Amino acid sequence: MSQLDWTTPADLRAQLQRLWEQGALLRARLPRAAPLYPLQLRLKKPGNQELGRRFEEVRQWISLLQQADDRYRLEWKEINHRQLGRNLIPDSVWIDQPDHALQLIGQQRAAQRFDQLLSRSLADFPQLLPWLEKHPMRALEQAADWHKVLAVLRWFQTHPHSNLYLRQLDIAGVDTKFIEQRRGLLGDLLDLTLPAAHINPEYRGIRGFSQRYGLRDKPLRVRLRILDNHLAIAGLTDLEMPIEQLAALKLPVERVFVTENEVNALTFPNHPRSALLFGQGYALDLLGQIPWLVRQPLYYWGDIDTHGFAILHRLRAHLPHARSLLMDVATLLHHQELWGQEPADTRCTHDLTNLTDSEQALYQALRDNQFCRPDGKPVEHLRFEQEHVHFSWLQRHLQQL
Repeated sequence: MSQLDWTTPADLRAQLQRLWEQGALLRARLPRAAPLYPLQLRLKKPGNQELGRRFEEVRQWISLLQQADDRYRLEWKEINHRQLGRNLIPDSVWIDQPDHALQLIGQQRAAQRFDQLLSRSLADFPQLLPWLEKHPMRALEQAADWHKVLAVLRWFQTHPHSNLYLRQLDIAGVDTKFIEQRRGLLGDLLDLTLPAAHINPEYRGIRGFSQRYGLRDKPLRVRLRILDNHLAIAGLTDLEMPIEQLAALKLPVERVFVTENEVNALTFPNHPRSALLFGQGYALDLLGQIPWLVRQPLYYWGDIDTHGFAILHRLRAHLPHARSLLMDVATLLHHQELWGQEPADTRCTHDLTNLTDSEQALYQALRDNQFCRPDGKPVEHLRFEQEHVHFSWLQRHLQQL
């Protein structure tokens, strides 16, 4: 064993630095924190055999620790060695004062900034104490702008359910970008500081920030293609509008198609007394707010992969009468030369209870990689994208509706 295998002053500082990075040294400054000091650091020291074989190196190691810094306190242990007699060696090392630990790693000013941040926070929002106990370093990262964070919390506390756009918030020194960039942090803090009556629990996360805390969000827009020119609105057949306006629209259609693929939405053939909705992501979850969608057949056309069936399952949670279009085995096998692979990050392996028996069988076959190519080789993560469906195949099936 070399001398470097015994704890050096640099090792002791490294231990303190790790405690700093973990937030332990800041956490100890909080009001109800358990006492951290005197703080014992780990000390790897020579054993009896090394004391005999490498006595001079042990003496150098002891001298190194003694001369390092008086902010460390060494406790000694007497060893009665058979050859060397009685000797004292360091047995443990301690830091007695918080300031000593901070000085050794050069973090005194950072700790002072945290103390100021802590004082201001608890004066206005004592509810933040549990969060500060858990995330002291995250708070310190925002120390330069923490006064703005508190200003935002005060604004929301005094303006519940404002129904304003984020751009309209009048908070001294705080611009829209500041809030947008810190929605995750502010959401955590607002959940602690606002009364439950001021929070809409239906919305969560960064996407739901505005609605969760009483702001007006940018209207979700859905694109509508009227597939029958006789139903055109002032000559228009391709329109995009907020979901609320779409819900109020009185359109005398007999069937509606829904797709998430823009190419398919644009090239979908005209069809008598029919319309097509093109809405991505969250738009599908809001289609249930459109009352006229429940009055006629509704067809969802998605990719033939596990993700496509997961979307169909989700859509039926809002519109149970929705049917699938060209999401069947016949369509899949007819286009075998165009098969692709579903990305791993979109694959679904959950049970989907809102599928018909035939859809369920196809979903499970896709999930379990049961399809093979003509050479008999199984296809991993099979995906057939709706945009690859032959146009003639689509037209033939539409004629049967």
